[in-house]
Amino acid sequence: MRAPVRRLEVPHAGIVLIIGLGPAIDVDGASHTSFVAGLHDAPVVVTDDGRQACVQVNLTPLGARMLLGIPMRELTGRTVALDDLLNRELSERLAALRDWPARFAALDAFLLRRLRAAPQPRPDVAYAWSRLDAARGRVPIAELCRELGCSGRHLSARFGEEIGMAPKAFSRVLRFERAAALLVSGTPPAEVSATCGFSDQPHLNREFRALAGRAPAAFAASVMNVQDGVGIAP
Repeated sequence: MRAPVRRLEVPHAGIVLIIGLGPAIDVDGASHTSFVAGLHDAPVVVTDDGRQACVQVNLTPLGARMLLGIPMRELTGRTVALDDLLNRELSERLAALRDWPARFAALDAFLLRRLRAAPQPRPDVAYAWSRLDAARGRVPIAELCRELGCSGRHLSARFGEEIGMAPKAFSRVLRFERAAALLVSGTPPAEVSATCGFSDQPHLNREFRALAGRAPAAFAASVMNVQDGVGIAP
């Protein structure tokens, strides 16, 4: 019997959809086979037995909003069973197929059908998300409000519904995500701090302790080889 594999999944700026085809995965103490993980602002402990078989779909918050049809704030900080958000059609269809090309084709067809029928995102939220994403969070929220001709309260309410966080909180995750990638690539912390818009290196340190549970250097040293994401040894 294999020993359980434990890792921390740190915050990132997307929504993750998992369709499980094997044993369940433990996420912060709760067992899930197929699930959706919303935006988080803290690390999450994930445990599995090393024998997982699943399909992972990485979605933008706007894509997840279109696919699932619910306010994204309902997923923030949560991991929700996929069957609570979609009917069992997708999980059962993929489980019934026996080869990966057929599964991927069925998944593509399902996603395209759902997305083509979904309402488009609000233009103001789509614009704000695009600006923040392109700049990796380095756009003042007041500047966005001026460009859109709206108040901060108005933008925050709409952004929270369609994205899952207020613009400032989402910008924080974007900055962290970029900083994490730079650290893993070997960029020195001082350079990461300046590149990503942290006020100074102590600010970078505080953010990593809050969002990854450890200082930047310790984070970079503990990164695990996890497919399609950054996981760190707990």
